[in-house]
Amino acid sequence: MQFHLEEELNQLKLKALSMAANTEQIIRKSIRAYEKRDEFLAEQVIDSDAEINKQEVEIDEMSLRLLALEGPVASDLRFILGTTRISVDLERIADEAVNMAERSMLLSSRPVLPFREEVVDMAEKALAMFKEAVRAYASGDAELALSVCKMDSDVDMLNHKNVRNIIEHMIKETPAIERSVHTIILVRRIERIADLATNIAESVVFMVRGVNIKHQSFFDTRN
Repeated sequence: MQFHLEEELNQLKLKALSMAANTEQIIRKSIRAYEKRDEFLAEQVIDSDAEINKQEVEIDEMSLRLLALEGPVASDLRFILGTTRISVDLERIADEAVNMAERSMLLSSRPVLPFREEVVDMAEKALAMFKEAVRAYASGDAELALSVCKMDSDVDMLNHKNVRNIIEHMIKETPAIERSVHTIILVRRIERIADLATNIAESVVFMVRGVNIKHQSFFDTRN
């Protein structure tokens, strides 16, 4: 019975990692679509969202079946619950990437704004957070997950800096108001991806240590 459960948990983990890999590709393409002003890439991101939704449903169904039929306890129960949480966050991250792609399509045919490199840099940092959070899940590494939580403050600072710069540009260049508003929305979506990557990392800590660190300070989690 225990061997059967372990096999099922491994399959659940593989499904989650496959979903994470697809989500990473969507994030990458959404960043490149904005950076390169590539409408074709943006359309690929939008079209990819259905597959992510399908994978979330599959993980949810498998998790519910394991909870109902296998009676998992302790770390196995936490793993199932944590993986379910993570699949929800992965789906939300994909939605944010789609929103980025939609903004990129609107911006691609219009004059370039002067802060594109700064926005791309912020997006790359959010992507790095996501990759580390997934790596923490794959390896069951709570320390790595905690380091991801700490990285979120860097993206928050870049978010405030970029939004401030965009608003200042809007004030000086009124013809750029519409493009600037779309860029602010895009920046907010990047910041949200970083927040959701943090959620994934928090779920890893829950799975490994059995501690819910949501709404706690970073240093509290090290006790």
